[in-house]
Amino acid sequence: MITISNGIVITQDARRRVIQGNVIVEGDAITSVGKQSDRSDIVIDAKGGIVMPGLINMHTHVGMTTLRGAVDCSNLTRFLEETAKFDRRNTREKVKESASMAAAEMIATGTTSFLDLYYSEDAIAEEAERAGIRAFLSWVVLDKEYTTQVGDPIRNAEAFVKKYKNKRTVMPSFGLQGVYACSKDTIQETDRLAEEHGTILHMHLAETKEEVRSHVKKYSMRPVEWMRRNRFLSSRLVAAHAVWVDDKEMSMLARSGTTVVNNAVSNARLGSGTARIKEMLKRGINVALGTDSAASNDSLDMFQTMKFSALINGLTAQEALDAATVSAAKALRCNTGSIEEGKKADIIVIGRRQSICPLSKKNAVSNAVFAAQGSDVAKSIINGAVING
Repeated sequence: MITISNGIVITQDARRRVIQGNVIVEGDAITSVGKQSDRSDIVIDAKGGIVMPGLINMHTHVGMTTLRGAVDCSNLTRFLEETAKFDRRNTREKVKESASMAAAEMIATGTTSFLDLYYSEDAIAEEAERAGIRAFLSWVVLDKEYTTQVGDPIRNAEAFVKKYKNKRTVMPSFGLQGVYACSKDTIQETDRLAEEHGTILHMHLAETKEEVRSHVKKYSMRPVEWMRRNRFLSSRLVAAHAVWVDDKEMSMLARSGTTVVNNAVSNARLGSGTARIKEMLKRGINVALGTDSAASNDSLDMFQTMKFSALINGLTAQEALDAATVSAAKALRCNTGSIEEGKKADIIVIGRRQSICPLSKKNAVSNAVFAAQGSDVAKSIINGAVING
């Protein structure tokens, strides 16, 4: 049993309560919030700081972490050209090295779960299990003429999902590079397999103006409209970026239950534009946040991402925190994202440092989003185990 005491608890429950009291963990689950404990094997003193759900990074490519700082450009097309060279000479050992670096960085900065889109996800799964982080891993699929993978990407993805589907903290799924690298047949088969295996489907969508322009030229339809026409939009789809969508497409995303992942830092870094996240929220779209890779963001710190996303999109602190916790958990169909009885114990403690003071129940959410930094994280508990601190 673990008792976390003496902290201001941002529960992220349905009422968005912020309370002072203990959080008790038994096994991998939260068993009590706000009550006293007569016994405990481990007592974590929050020392007047913040106790909150672990953050969920909803779009990244951890296999590219060793590329941090290597591609300094503000154009996605050139960025992809450069990273393609990296992919062609990348190795399984390099992927593992990158994943290990990423897991350590994410855990240290308060991320307890991440959604990845890459190949060699089996290698990434090994490193995630070793580190203790909760990993949602989408093996990327694209047409054979565009891939650097050995073998058929669809069969590779299916083999990965079958191998890892019964793991405790690794959740395998299917991914798509994007409409610019996947034919209708490729998307259709991958979508069918995601439905058959009961997984999410993760992809890049409408990231740049050029992607939209090229798609309209080829199909006489914008990407989101084309996805809807082919019945590829659904509540299992997690669409990264969605920067270049119009009002009609936003309505399509909302009606289908598709989740949109905003990657504000990466989009700004690559000059891709600013997604209309505030409008998406008003339309009822489930919005989550991601860092994208360390190659296009330079950081995997979700506190930095929350603050930048809130500032550039005009979000409130609560909206940004929701996107990084409960909304992300909803998209992943997992029992995390809030501190409530029965939820999986993915919890972080932010130390009471000068950067978040003065601190009270009234300003805790605002301070967590706008003042806290990943380096302020003192403890990380994932699946009931103390991983950091």
